[in-house]
Amino acid sequence: MSRAIRTTIAAAAAIALLAGCSANAAPAETDAAAETVTVPSNLGEVQVEVLPERVAVLDNTAMETLLAWGITPVALPVQLVAPERFAEWVEDESIADVGTHREPDFEALAEAEPDLIIGGYRFGEYTEDLEAIAPTIDIAANDEHEGGYVEALRQQTTSLGAIFEREDEATAIIEELDASVEAATEAAAGQSVFLGIVNGGKLDNGAERISRLSDAIDMTDVFAGEAGDIHQDSGLAPETIAQADPDWAIVLDRDAGTGTEDAQPAKQVIEGNPALAGTRFVQEGHIVYLEDDFYRTEGVQAYTRAFDQVAQAMAD
Repeated sequence: MSRAIRTTIAAAAAIALLAGCSANAAPAETDAAAETVTVPSNLGEVQVEVLPERVAVLDNTAMETLLAWGITPVALPVQLVAPERFAEWVEDESIADVGTHREPDFEALAEAEPDLIIGGYRFGEYTEDLEAIAPTIDIAANDEHEGGYVEALRQQTTSLGAIFEREDEATAIIEELDASVEAATEAAAGQSVFLGIVNGGKLDNGAERISRLSDAIDMTDVFAGEAGDIHQDSGLAPETIAQADPDWAIVLDRDAGTGTEDAQPAKQVIEGNPALAGTRFVQEGHIVYLEDDFYRTEGVQAYTRAFDQVAQAMAD
């Protein structure tokens, strides 16, 4: 479906919904202007109404913060949400399912009547479509941020705190992140690392997705400059990894994150591979397996826990 058609559908759904509401509405009264706050976004500074009552959350990286603050969305992409961590939302039938970034359901989103859509991330390409339905912001963390992904997480958290008047809670979240980064940096002490991803039962270079971890704590990626591809097989051979022989491996299990049926766990893929048996990271147990749902979260809390994992593993 082309962008033009998607936008037309989204706009039509929103207009039809608003028309239906106005037909039964009482004569409008002039209300005081809603309080707004200006926050940085990936598309420049934007003004956002403070304390929106009906929020649609499409950005996975913002979800755990809102969950912690007791904010229940009116709509979200249920299939993209980590089901156990967000069971409270997944099991709530009042929350509209808006499909996925591959097949978004704009009609369901419009029917949810959001006051604010937190878009971006996997839904970044649909900003115009979303704005046809309701005010939309893209404050998702990304690698293009001037200070890198982790700094972008700090900025995102600060912005959410301002929008929902949770500034103190936002500050506490950032302080926990900073403490975890500091501890991991001290424990890592410039050691070398292979950033791996297990996808389709194969081990590959995961730097495209998790170099954010090593960059923030000054570890040396043995395949620096070769990001790999989290969705495809780059052809990286286990023998090549063994030849690099890093001190540590940090591994993202994408199969676990996407709920791939009958997938071989990352631990078995790596530690059962004869070509890797002689490496230092296998022999010494220097492997950090990120949380199974890391691929579906990737927000400030997920990174805080990941840095805590690194700090604990490397300090032992």
